[in-house]
Amino acid sequence: MRLVTFSDGQNGEKIGVLAGDNGIIDIGRAAQALGIALPFRADDMIDLIATGRPGADAIAAILARKPAPHHTLSDVTLRAPIPRPRKNIFCVGWNYLEHFEEGAKTRTNVTELPAFPTFFTKTPTCANAPYGDITTHDGLTDKLDWEAELALVIGRKGKNIAEADAMDHVFGYMVANDVTAREIQRRHGQQWFKGKSLDGYCPMGPWITTRDEVPDAESLSIACSVNGATKQSSNTRHLYFKIPRIIAELSAGLTLEPGDIVLTGTPHGVGHARTPPEFMAVGDVLETEIMGLGRLRNAVRA
Repeated sequence: MRLVTFSDGQNGEKIGVLAGDNGIIDIGRAAQALGIALPFRADDMIDLIATGRPGADAIAAILARKPAPHHTLSDVTLRAPIPRPRKNIFCVGWNYLEHFEEGAKTRTNVTELPAFPTFFTKTPTCANAPYGDITTHDGLTDKLDWEAELALVIGRKGKNIAEADAMDHVFGYMVANDVTAREIQRRHGQQWFKGKSLDGYCPMGPWITTRDEVPDAESLSIACSVNGATKQSSNTRHLYFKIPRIIAELSAGLTLEPGDIVLTGTPHGVGHARTPPEFMAVGDVLETEIMGLGRLRNAVRA
């Protein structure tokens, strides 16, 4: 399934299932019409994820009745699939070898790829819609950079998860972009949190594609462009730390919960490592795409 959070201008946000390439089935509306009781709130994606198999079965029962779509994509506003994460968004740094190497000229303290994944986080207020604007926050940054990423959505609670069991804890996947204000990143001791945590600096979506729909998440083309010019182009097969290792290391002594989001790293081609460096400006349009998972389109605004 491809699950969306959307607004149709009435009664706030709703959960939907993408039907074909353009239709949206309103889960709450369909359940009510068909007399099917939902074990989750029809406006809360995390609640749906947390119900596990009963939630999936309820949606399957709705889809088995083949309801007609209630909306088209052009009729609604898509939100981030998880509009307000309950915890910080987990991120993995330096997880494509070429990206680690391209950034070497800007680092003095790390010269060899770490033996363990490098983790950092972005705040929940970073979450942005798949077509939402990215702002410069009244000129706070003029070194706005892009980082296309595959995002995982955790489906089952777990701690100290073994690599062999890790994929059982994945609910699905999204496209994401770890947008970064580079000068803010540098001025705060080279740490990554502040420069990557400005409001709206993690567009994601456009939907969650459930794990059963993605045969191999480590063989997907990933790319981003600015104003139509390709800036990053790679494949998730080049992830240095693979998804099971990421989950195992992250969950060591740390409980992962349904709805947690994990960004898996960005490939080479980021702006600050280019010669000369390149950054986004007001009026630019950033597009981020992963094969089979969809495309984000975010304009930069003042």
